[in-house]
Amino acid sequence: MGAEFVALSLPPILIGTLAAIACALPGNFLLLRRQALIGDAISHVVLPGIVLAFLVTGTVAAWPMMLGAGAAALVAVLMIETIRRLGRIEPGAAMGVVFTTMFAAGVLLLEQSDTSGVHLDVQHALYGNLESLIWLEATGWDSLWDVQALAALPPELPRIALTLLVVAVVMLLSWRPLVLSTFDEGFARTLGLPVRAIGVGLVSLAALAAVAAFDAVGSIIVIAMFICPPAAARLMTDRLGTQIWWSLGFATLSAVLGYVLAGYGPLWLGGTHALSAAGMIASVSGVILLLAALFGPCRAPAGQRPG
Repeated sequence: MGAEFVALSLPPILIGTLAAIACALPGNFLLLRRQALIGDAISHVVLPGIVLAFLVTGTVAAWPMMLGAGAAALVAVLMIETIRRLGRIEPGAAMGVVFTTMFAAGVLLLEQSDTSGVHLDVQHALYGNLESLIWLEATGWDSLWDVQALAALPPELPRIALTLLVVAVVMLLSWRPLVLSTFDEGFARTLGLPVRAIGVGLVSLAALAAVAAFDAVGSIIVIAMFICPPAAARLMTDRLGTQIWWSLGFATLSAVLGYVLAGYGPLWLGGTHALSAAGMIASVSGVILLLAALFGPCRAPAGQRPG
C-alpha cells in the first residue's frame, strides 16, 4: 500500500472509477428513456472517427483523437435519427444498423491503414490501456501533495476528471427540464420545453463521456457502465434521486473491485498472470446487475412490490 500501489495501481483505479461514473450519470436517463443501447452505439461508432483523425493528423495525441471520435459520435446520432424517421423503424433497429456499419468500417480502416508504429489497434480500441496508465514520478502517498510529481500524472486522469465535472454540472443545471421531458414528454411540451433539443443534448453528453473514456478504458467498460449500474440501481429504488446515487455506488464498486480482482485475483488462486482490467470491471458490473435482479426490492412488477 506504499509507493508501489500509488505508482502502479492508484491512477488506473481512479481513471476507471471516474470513467465509470461519467458514463453511469447520463446512462440513468438513457435507461429511463429506453435508449440504453445508444451508449453501445456511441462506443462502437467512435472507432472510425479515431482512425480517420490519426490518418489526417498522423498523431495519436488526445485532442485530435477526441475531436475525431466526437465527430463520429455526432454523425452516428444524426444517422440513427434520420433512419428512424425516414424508415419509420424502431430506434433499436436504427441503432443496430448504424453502429454495426460504422464499427465495421472503423475496423476495416484500422486494419488497412499503417498503424504499426503507434499504439492504435483493435485490441486497444476494445480493452483500452488501463493497466499501462501508471504514475512513474510517484514515490509514495506524499506524492499526492508534490506539485512536480502531480505534473507527471497520466494525462487521461485530468481529462476524464474534467469530463466528469462537465457532465455533472450540465446535468445539475438542466435537472428539471431533463426530468420532465424524460417522464412526461407531453407535459414538457405544453410548458414550452424544447423536448427534442433536450434529447439531443443528453445523447451529446453521453457521447462526450464515451469519447473521453474510450481511449483509456476501451469500449467494453463504456458499454457496461452506460447500462449495468443504472439498470441495477433501477432495481433498488423507484425514486430518481436515490437511483442516481445507487448507480454511482455500483459504478465505483465495479471499477475498484474489478481492477483489484483482475490484478490480484489470479495470484490469490495460485495463478501467475493478471487478467484484463477492462473485462473484469465489466464482469463485476454484470454480476452486480444479476444480484440486483435476483434480490433487489424493485425487481417485481409495480403492483407486487412491497410497501
